[in-house]
Amino acid sequence: MFTYLLITIFIFVGKILKMNDKKVRVRFAPSPTGPLHIGGVRTALYNYLFARRNNGDFILRIEDTDQTRYVPGAEEYIIESLKWCGIKIDEGVTAGGLFGPYKQSERKDIYKKYAEQLVKSGHAYYAFDTPEELEIMRKNQEVEKTSFTGYNHQSRKLMKNSLTLSDEETQKLIQSGKNYVIRFKIIENQEVEFNDIIRENVKVNTSTLDDKVLFKADGLPTYHLANIVDDYLMKISHVIRGEEWLPSTPLHVLLYSAFGWNKEMPRFAHLPLILKPSGQGKLSKRDGDKLGFPVFPIEWKAENGEISAGYREDGYFPEAFINMLALLGWNPGTEQEIFSIDELIQAFSIEKVQKAGARFDPEKAKWFNHHYIQQKTNSELALEFKKELKNRNVECNNEKIEKIVGLVKERIIFIADLWEQSSFFFEAPTEFDTKAVKKRWKESSPELMKSVIEILKTVEPFNSINAEEAVKKYIEKNELGMGAVMNALRLCLVGKLKGPHLFDIIEIIGLEETQNRINYAINTIVK
Repeated sequence: MFTYLLITIFIFVGKILKMNDKKVRVRFAPSPTGPLHIGGVRTALYNYLFARRNNGDFILRIEDTDQTRYVPGAEEYIIESLKWCGIKIDEGVTAGGLFGPYKQSERKDIYKKYAEQLVKSGHAYYAFDTPEELEIMRKNQEVEKTSFTGYNHQSRKLMKNSLTLSDEETQKLIQSGKNYVIRFKIIENQEVEFNDIIRENVKVNTSTLDDKVLFKADGLPTYHLANIVDDYLMKISHVIRGEEWLPSTPLHVLLYSAFGWNKEMPRFAHLPLILKPSGQGKLSKRDGDKLGFPVFPIEWKAENGEISAGYREDGYFPEAFINMLALLGWNPGTEQEIFSIDELIQAFSIEKVQKAGARFDPEKAKWFNHHYIQQKTNSELALEFKKELKNRNVECNNEKIEKIVGLVKERIIFIADLWEQSSFFFEAPTEFDTKAVKKRWKESSPELMKSVIEILKTVEPFNSINAEEAVKKYIEKNELGMGAVMNALRLCLVGKLKGPHLFDIIEIIGLEETQNRINYAINTIVK
């Protein structure tokens, strides 16, 4: 009997704990007002990692209530960017779900009743002021140099709203079709306090806040109302977003309180800025244009024809891009820098995100891509390189391409570098580096090269190891300088003093081509 009672208690306690254990649900909620900055991608990534780490859901919601700033193609761009990055959506505009629709313009019928609810409870009011009247108010505040600016607890007393008008006057204006907005009524001199996971305790006095518009004259909500209502209805447990939204959070806390949703209010975490390479100021497109690196995940083509570079088109692997981005503001607490997406999920903790801005280093981004390119197999790289060769009308079999890739991949950062590092395998040099000729091509070089041809003709079977052994024996036997022969030979075959192991080059281009190139150099190079 006692054992049965104990089991019953455990089951009951377990149910209580499960009820109190709120499932992790996070959202990435961009506005389709242009291309997705890498700061936005990082926000999506941190939300995704946090959700996966905690067995939660990652939701994509499009916040398109500001139709004046809507840019055609931006929504599709956001979706394609996340897809390229490998950030998988559990629920949202591309995946559906129980809490849709996930585009705010398709939810506009939802918001008005919540705005009206706040008016009825005394937390919001109708405002009928014209743009001209608002401009006069602002100019008067500038002249009087008041400490409180904007539409606030002082200025609202002098404006045309349901706080200064009678109920009868208010209803008459609404019924006549007079344009109005609904503003939140900020309580004077109240402390708003909340705990931010990254910034810890944040406290703001309402005297510094103004009465934000919640519902606009065009029948759409502002970000503040739509954001809170959607997060509540979609059961969002954590709001992880950029620090630019930190000043808006006190208003959002007040809204949760006004609706009576205090227990459902999510935890907040405001991410640090991504800074310019100099460390001074927020990273912008202008910085990328000036210094020659992308600030967008994939290429963006604006309506005016302007094209902005993307990491994908610049030759970055998504794994390298994500790895680099994850460490811009988050530190795992170890020396480890290379993380697969699964390792990031296991290691990620929002508490380890720093408060200070994270300086972007374009050279470090290249370092990550170089690392990941080394991890690719020769066949994988050859498949990509074959596209470049096709564009150049170069025919070559897969086996040869794979060998060439294997010889030069340590020298490359991007797939596009493969041609620069290996073009001499496919095309014989027609010109020779002037400085190299001046330094390495001696009067004796032509005769030495003719001797090398004769030696290579005797190599059987013809391969790198045997060719190298034969030439080195010739050098030692005749007491020649190794550099005198090898540098001149490289100049003949490559046109410059660069490239992988010399005899690997000879093996791949073959004896006949080697002989042709040496003869051409002998007849062309003039000291």
